[in-house]
Amino acid sequence: MEKDVLTRDIHTSGAVPPRFRRSNKRVWPVLAVLVLAALYLSTELAFLPLDSHRTQVHVPLHAAETLARCRSLNLKPLAVPAAGFSSRSQSDRYEPGTKSVLIRNASIWTGLQDGTDVVHGDILLEQGIITAVGDLSWLVNLPVNKDVTGIDAKGAWVTPGIVDVHSHIAVASSPSLDGANDANSLKGLTLPWLRSLDGLNTHDASYVHSIAGGVTTSLILPGSADAIGGQAFAIKLRPTSERSPSSMLVDPPYGLNGTQVDYDIPPRWRHMKHACGENPSRVYSGTRMDTAWSYREAYENARQIKTKQDGYCSKAIAGEWKGLGDFPEDLKWEALVDVLRGRVKVQTHCYEAVDLDAFVRLSNEFQFPVAAFHHTHEAYLVPDVLKRAYEHPPAVAIFAAFSRYKREGYRHSEFAPRILNDDGLKVVMKSDHPAIQSRWLLHEAQQAHYYGLPENVALASVTTNAAEVLGLEYRLGYIKGGYDADLVIWDSHPLALGATPMQVFIDGIPQLEVSFASKKDESQAAPVTPNFDEEAKAAVEYVGLPPLKPTQITSGGVLFRNVSSMWRRDEYGVHPVFQARSAADEGTVLVENGEITCVGSMGSCNSWVDEGLHVVNLEGGSITPALVSAGSAIGLQEITFESSTSDGPVFDPLEGPIPSVLGEGSIIRAVDGLMFGTRDALLAYRSGVSTAVTSPISDGLLGGLSTHFSLGAKHRLEREAVLEDVTAVHVAVLHRTGGASVSTQIAVLRRLLLGPYTGERGARFEAVVKGELPLAVDVKNADIIATLLKLKKEVEAASGVLMKMTLIGAAEAHLVAAELAAANVGVIVTPPRSFPFTWEGRRILHGPPVTEQSLITTLFAHGVTVGIGHQGVGEEPTITGWAARNLRWDAAWASIDSQGSIGVADALTMATTNVEKLLGVTRKAFDSDMVATKGGELLSFEGKVVAVTSPRRRVVDLF
Repeated sequence: MEKDVLTRDIHTSGAVPPRFRRSNKRVWPVLAVLVLAALYLSTELAFLPLDSHRTQVHVPLHAAETLARCRSLNLKPLAVPAAGFSSRSQSDRYEPGTKSVLIRNASIWTGLQDGTDVVHGDILLEQGIITAVGDLSWLVNLPVNKDVTGIDAKGAWVTPGIVDVHSHIAVASSPSLDGANDANSLKGLTLPWLRSLDGLNTHDASYVHSIAGGVTTSLILPGSADAIGGQAFAIKLRPTSERSPSSMLVDPPYGLNGTQVDYDIPPRWRHMKHACGENPSRVYSGTRMDTAWSYREAYENARQIKTKQDGYCSKAIAGEWKGLGDFPEDLKWEALVDVLRGRVKVQTHCYEAVDLDAFVRLSNEFQFPVAAFHHTHEAYLVPDVLKRAYEHPPAVAIFAAFSRYKREGYRHSEFAPRILNDDGLKVVMKSDHPAIQSRWLLHEAQQAHYYGLPENVALASVTTNAAEVLGLEYRLGYIKGGYDADLVIWDSHPLALGATPMQVFIDGIPQLEVSFASKKDESQAAPVTPNFDEEAKAAVEYVGLPPLKPTQITSGGVLFRNVSSMWRRDEYGVHPVFQARSAADEGTVLVENGEITCVGSMGSCNSWVDEGLHVVNLEGGSITPALVSAGSAIGLQEITFESSTSDGPVFDPLEGPIPSVLGEGSIIRAVDGLMFGTRDALLAYRSGVSTAVTSPISDGLLGGLSTHFSLGAKHRLEREAVLEDVTAVHVAVLHRTGGASVSTQIAVLRRLLLGPYTGERGARFEAVVKGELPLAVDVKNADIIATLLKLKKEVEAASGVLMKMTLIGAAEAHLVAAELAAANVGVIVTPPRSFPFTWEGRRILHGPPVTEQSLITTLFAHGVTVGIGHQGVGEEPTITGWAARNLRWDAAWASIDSQGSIGVADALTMATTNVEKLLGVTRKAFDSDMVATKGGELLSFEGKVVAVTSPRRRVVDLF
């Protein structure tokens, strides 16, 4: 019992003097006295030393816990957090009752061997984990019953679940509602004590949407308004039986839910969101210097706390308890202290070289590693700066094409992923959900692959590399035994355009009750992408702004050889001219002064050849009608958020007075604000989009008059730069926070249509009523669409003339598809792949694999004239100009998603003839521009645009 006595004399010899030897009978009274003393003293007990001097050492009651805490202060998360984790038999996220799954005959991209390992075999999923991969023929007798689901993949590709390292799912709500927008706090520049988990909405519409793209795990970040926005958390996207945000977490930090922390166990990774550059400066009316100082001030505060903790623990471990007091800590700053101890993955929104350099200096000044720089449009220009970061170079989490919406994104390059990879930096492709939806995250990797990122790295960029950035590579990002049963069965090779999940598993649980996707036998190989070596080199050489103007051929001819297919336009649409069955059948096309003068064999076009001929070998490529952009502000702005680079928004008569100098009956013409030679325009031109129909930028009901112009023209005075000054009258009937009601907007529109007509505005609306100009209406909601159809009928009854109406956007148009067809109202679908951005557009058709039909296929099946817009950022046309270059793939996707109902000719028609028809373009189709692609079709990942021929401008532009 002597060793249990809490107060005793301790002598250096270690012997207990006789005078302190007590019988058992005397122990209990002593203990009772000591307990009473402990209660009286509350925090301390006096211990008598062994030596004869009897010096007292004051040891707090929490001494053991404090010493354990001190020993754990510098423990870092382990690569594998628990011994035996990889040999576990059940996941910590296992849902009781989940059936085992045996997937047979799959092409399995495992993620192993640097992403080059492909296994043709089987996968067994049990109790939330992968238990076996490979040839599992020995399981042939495994009973397939109510407890085991068997799936024959029939050779289809299987990958790990997609991991998104940059998402605001459920904190930035979808549909957007004020009551659930919790991404940003505006309470200060540095807020490391905030946690995204505390704002995670379990009812968000995004979960099912993102899962439909194969996304299984997302890092939910606070927004980027603040320099330090708070702590981020990784979640699995599936619903749980508990229905709580906490139950969605993957490896939450110990102690998060109030549980006791075991200091002998290494911690789990935490995440902290930082943001550099424009966002904090704009939100807090500051500068980059203010943001940098806010970092330093916050981290100096954390460092002082860390220094106090280290000093405290040094004394405690040495037994110097006297006067120490309580362990120094501050709940507001404890997470930043953990950053300094290397226990937090720092995730930093940072675009430009100036910001990257500043943050790297910060990491070295305060000695903490950076897990990843996000967005980081200029990282490819300064790879050595990233390599100077503390401890290790950060990964780079980037977009494929999203750019030029802010000044700091102006020097973005589509070649950045390959350049960074070539420089030895880890590349991660990401979303920015809900702005750039995570459902299409794989498409980011596909685009990076198209522009030169190797196949294995492209797939790793959304799986293994992403898992590593989250510190979860021991359980996610690979298909191997012991890993979480998160995987996707694809209908085609995952890098093939339009690849769609046939099934998604999260924790071994299938997420698609019914899948409307089936294996595409023709798309089971990775696309053979073009060579962009010279373009990538130029991107760096010209510091992100390589010359984009083409070589212009105005005299002599251009002979295109080895043409595998050719398509032409007429007033009804696009039709094939020829399609070669083999290389021997490939044709020749001669172009002079921008006009095609001969189509046939080399021999048949020989008589047309002169000495000044330019010969272009298309290597099995194609010649296709050039595409037409619609639904964006391309040509009216250079950088969205820089007002000096934009024509600016028009005055809205419902929101304020029109300047008197304009007059009451004024209407704005987009042609008067056109800007030629913008980078978005030239990049679209180099991607096969040669013209655009653009309406004035407007935030209100009355938009103005759209114009049709050439994206390749140098200026307005150039030949055929403007093809038609005015094509359509544009309005928008939408729910606007604080704006006029929908019923008010309809009343004003009725007044504008029925007259009396005043000024040019009146004349233009009178032309609409007479059927001379189309009325283009930006609208989302099916109920508003129905009201517009009634208004159209009312106007027609009054005028006796059929009115032309076109809807733009029209997210819910599928609900009234038959009525639209009957009223002869067409739709320009933008974005072409639906998402519930707003309440008024929430009733979307997801399209395969969630629904059999998409918005486009439904409208097409009902006979509605359909045009295709751009898959930009949200439904805001001012942030979609950058996406015009991807119209070729958006059109192809419409065909792929249709499962055969929409052919290539139909898709091309939707992106050319129909757009012009719906927006009032009257120019004849026979003089439209043509696009030459090398190595493959325009609507593919194989073709590279090498020329645009323009009979209107009498030139051939070579790239």
